[in-house]
Amino acid sequence: MSEVLGLPPAALLAAAAAALLVGVAKAGFGAGSGVIATPLVALTLPVPQAAALLLPVLIGADIFAVWHYRRSASVRDLRLLLPSALVGIVLGALTFDLLAPHGRVLEVGIGILALVFVVWQGVRVQVLRALVGHPPSRLWGGVLGGLAGFTSTLAHVGGPPVAVYLLPRGLGRELFVGTAAWFFFIVNVVKLVPYGLLGLLSVDNLVVALLLLPLAYGGVALGVWLNRTVRERGFTLAIYVLLTLTGIQLVTGGSLIGRLAHLHL
Repeated sequence: MSEVLGLPPAALLAAAAAALLVGVAKAGFGAGSGVIATPLVALTLPVPQAAALLLPVLIGADIFAVWHYRRSASVRDLRLLLPSALVGIVLGALTFDLLAPHGRVLEVGIGILALVFVVWQGVRVQVLRALVGHPPSRLWGGVLGGLAGFTSTLAHVGGPPVAVYLLPRGLGRELFVGTAAWFFFIVNVVKLVPYGLLGLLSVDNLVVALLLLPLAYGGVALGVWLNRTVRERGFTLAIYVLLTLTGIQLVTGGSLIGRLAHLHL
């Protein structure tokens, strides 16, 4: 089957699945399920193109999240996190520009980030429990904000640093989720600038992203339904297994999974 809007069918399928999972994650179901989006699409496309394809989809889902939590955000924490996040975005963009000619290096980097995230999910409870009553200082908050901006620019994986800062603050669920939603909405909108300067926002990518938006919003509705009817633990475990396999594939390369993913049906 020929390419559609410059993308092979396997890439379109991966992007559709990623958009759906992004929506499910924005609905608050399946902790971290949205983090698989970039690694999954990176199995079929170069990392910069995969990240650029998903950015408008993420912003579309973010709009839904910030509208829902429009009155729930800690301005104090946003003022601390966002300036350093902007620095992280700049450093991430420079890293993208530096490593873009070495696509294999970026693939390995995204694969490592995916595996690190799986490890993080395994130890996060212990880490956050140790931080209860001892939230990171303003200095460390700035460092974590910068790290979130950096990893978000490379692979849209900025959640863990933000969680390490916000959760020990004891904000309450509504305020925590709202603050995180506003943080990533602002970060993702700002990321349009370096992505555009790096030439990553092609017309074809933007058209595909626009076509994927209904799937992202469908994922939100699906996530709301899953929250009411399905045990989250099994779904989350399946996501982590898939993320682990995807990370291993990106790090090692050349496996049967990769060859199947690159087939032009």
